[in-house]
Amino acid sequence: MEDIFVARLMSSDLQTVGPDTLVEDAAAQMQDNGVGSLVVVDEDNQLLGILTTTDFVDIVAKSKPKAQTTVERYMTTDVVTTTAQTSIVEAADLMIDHSIHHLPVVDDEEGVIGIVSTTDLTGYISSVQTPSPA
Repeated sequence: MEDIFVARLMSSDLQTVGPDTLVEDAAAQMQDNGVGSLVVVDEDNQLLGILTTTDFVDIVAKSKPKAQTTVERYMTTDVVTTTAQTSIVEAADLMIDHSIHHLPVVDDEEGVIGIVSTTDLTGYISSVQTPSPA
């Protein structure tokens, strides 16, 4: 696998917020722009932190009082899936085409049998060894 540098793959169209941004406003900004993270910067554009969708899970879990809302209200019902026999390239293409990070793996008889995430694909790519020239 040829060396591809970060500059070639990175997104430079960043969504940023300041440290005093309300979480509700941050969530709205993430939704409006279709992003999974916001970079938190100071007035000089220096990195202070990052706020991700995972952080929002923690925010909801720790909120007091607890909201009595079921997941049915917010869950995605038009779920993109794959099968165990799909190549990882096809799975990655599906994830890119649909802007998703989790791809449930289904079987006609057994139902849901697994899930593939962008983390799984990244881990695989980082572990692939390029054969040395013979």
